[in-house]
Amino acid sequence: MSVTRVSDPWTLVCHMAFSDHGRVGIVSNQGGSTRADTLTAAAATGAEHAPLFLGVTGDAKAILLDPVSKGVQVSDALPSDAVPAYAYRDPAGQSLWFMNDGDEETGCDELNCGTRGSSVTVVRNTGNDSQPAEFLATVCVGRGHHVTTFTGPSPQAPEVPQNAYVSNLLDGTISVIGNNPADTDTYLKVFGTINLHDPKRDKDAGTPELNNAFPHGKVFSSYYGMLYSLNNGYGTVNVIEPVSNKIIETLPLPVSSNLLLSPNGRYIIGKGADRKSDPEHVMGRLTIMDAGAGQTMGTLDLPDFYPSTYRFNADGTKLYVTSAATGKGPQRDHLKTHVIMVFDSSALPNLALMKEVTVGRADCGRRPLAFLTSPGEAPLVFIPNPTDGSVSLLDGRMDSVIETVTIAEQPISEVNFSFWDRAVSGA
Repeated sequence: MSVTRVSDPWTLVCHMAFSDHGRVGIVSNQGGSTRADTLTAAAATGAEHAPLFLGVTGDAKAILLDPVSKGVQVSDALPSDAVPAYAYRDPAGQSLWFMNDGDEETGCDELNCGTRGSSVTVVRNTGNDSQPAEFLATVCVGRGHHVTTFTGPSPQAPEVPQNAYVSNLLDGTISVIGNNPADTDTYLKVFGTINLHDPKRDKDAGTPELNNAFPHGKVFSSYYGMLYSLNNGYGTVNVIEPVSNKIIETLPLPVSSNLLLSPNGRYIIGKGADRKSDPEHVMGRLTIMDAGAGQTMGTLDLPDFYPSTYRFNADGTKLYVTSAATGKGPQRDHLKTHVIMVFDSSALPNLALMKEVTVGRADCGRRPLAFLTSPGEAPLVFIPNPTDGSVSLLDGRMDSVIETVTIAEQPISEVNFSFWDRAVSGA
């Protein structure tokens, strides 16, 4: 069986975190030859507030944002303490929303928000290498880790407003931010907060400080015009109507730590892992929910497999799930940390394992993935192998490894792909 290569030039950018510094790797292909480079490294700035790494220009220079002045700088070298914050791309425009989880102890961004919470920074990609980014706003939200989801009108739900919903893990709330530039009263401003407190599951009063919802995982279905938010602390999903921002239904979804929406907007896939039932083994789990009916349609148990990140391919016919590490002792020893799973998702709610692909190792907590799709070409799937310091390139038609490229000479503690370039997507 032959493997098809993508002939169009492409570039993949990733930030590699090591124990005491970070580097940016660039994997590229010109004329059928793949190579790996790194941005020139610079010493740490030593500043109290290190620069935010936004992305890389077309001529391989680092794009940095000064968190104090909000100025954008294009630099030949990357400071080793530059912060690679996770970003969500606004599907309605050219902006990216960078997450700031705040101080590790307080969950607050004291520079921008004092003790009120942490923040998201919104930046526009101008497409101009000399001035590649425009700072739009830093918006103060709640405390802790954030997940952002965007809503907007669709043929099925034309009344849905153009907003952004940012969940706040430590507060158990969702900040509602206007995302319509024509609405100057709410654009890039918090104009509402949804408290996820559930009196059936929390004995204390419904204040943010006493809320144990721990939201993480949120999707918007344009098919149904509803927002679905996962409460890790409760094992439930809130169905939120985005016109009124009211919780209209609460659905059970245990053993899930994140949500993924099918491309047609009709099904939700929850992923998680059971570490409690068997001290010797981790049981990974994928749960399929009908978003409209609010019913679980099936569950797949994945023995000795910790599902790290997952995404559908461009046409929604396949679901890719990467492995990583969790647990300790025998649980961790038995894990398969050198494979990814590819599922047939063309007949949802049925989900069937098509292939288990052997790649490199990920003896760490997270392994992302990325896609590159060129018209008329075989799609590429990029799978990082942090422990091996490499990236595997998969043919997205046959899900075979084309080649594995070394990007570091030592194990990487965490890899984050940059999606500044809109040609690349993933998690």
